[in-house]
Amino acid sequence: MSRTSTRRLLPCALLTGSLLLAACGGSESSGGAAPSGVDLAGVAISVGSKEFTEQRVLGQIAVEALRGAGADVTDRTNLTGTSVVREALVNGQIDVYYEYTGTGWITILGKTDPVQGAEEQFDAVKEADVANGITWFARAEANNTFAIAANTQAVEEFDVATISDWAKVVQDDPAKGRLCSSAEFINRNDGLPGLEKLYGFKLPRSEVVQLEPALVYAQVGKAEDCDFAVVFATDGQILNNDLTVLEDDKSFFPPYNIAPTMKTTVYDANAAKYDELFGAISAKLTDDELTKLNARVDVDGEDPAAVAKDFLESAGLT
Repeated sequence: MSRTSTRRLLPCALLTGSLLLAACGGSESSGGAAPSGVDLAGVAISVGSKEFTEQRVLGQIAVEALRGAGADVTDRTNLTGTSVVREALVNGQIDVYYEYTGTGWITILGKTDPVQGAEEQFDAVKEADVANGITWFARAEANNTFAIAANTQAVEEFDVATISDWAKVVQDDPAKGRLCSSAEFINRNDGLPGLEKLYGFKLPRSEVVQLEPALVYAQVGKAEDCDFAVVFATDGQILNNDLTVLEDDKSFFPPYNIAPTMKTTVYDANAAKYDELFGAISAKLTDDELTKLNARVDVDGEDPAAVAKDFLESAGLT
């Protein structure tokens, strides 16, 4: 599963013929924030990101943190899609960007089956990507995988906190467990069929409401078509619609933890400093924290760069 989103998209200028990238994410002014003691003065580095909200926020966190450590940073965030930003990294047109472990394993490296366990998936993709000259490091807890969420009405009425609780609701009365979902999730093995098999329930497809991804959050929040929905675990719309993410108590969904990916030649030149800098950041990037940061952009309309700066200051990383 690649990390795609229906969030606002801001196009980035790039010349597709030679993949020459424009520094479209922001200015190159000095200043920023970084854990004390990390000194990257004299280091020139370019930062990329994909185009959706979470990626833009993460990209700006990297930009501001590196600048705060004294690096000369070129902001090339807001590139369109996984394939473009990954190609830019491999070709040396950017030096670092945040990627998702599941995306790296399945979409980029072409593996068929995810590896269960956050640390195990991280270790697997890290080891496999060595051959491509890419280093994965400083994995964060934040995990933007598929999830099942319920609205406040359902949480109170059915006392649900886990997917097993929802499965019991479906078994007792499928209509009460009706699910809103994008079409993609309904038929794929790592989607609804696999979820049903592991959790031991069967949701009639007549009780699955197919919606465009952008409509899912609002519809379940209003309890108009359904009380349960397929969501991305760190999407800011979860907060905006007062949804509760149900615990995946049987660990069905594969991990999509975020981690910096960097050209190995760049990483090796200052490995200890990058580990300290990004490690301190990743220690603060929980699911709850990243969801709040996303909501500040998608719901409150704040600028990703401002949100990133505030995060670093609030986390004590100035």
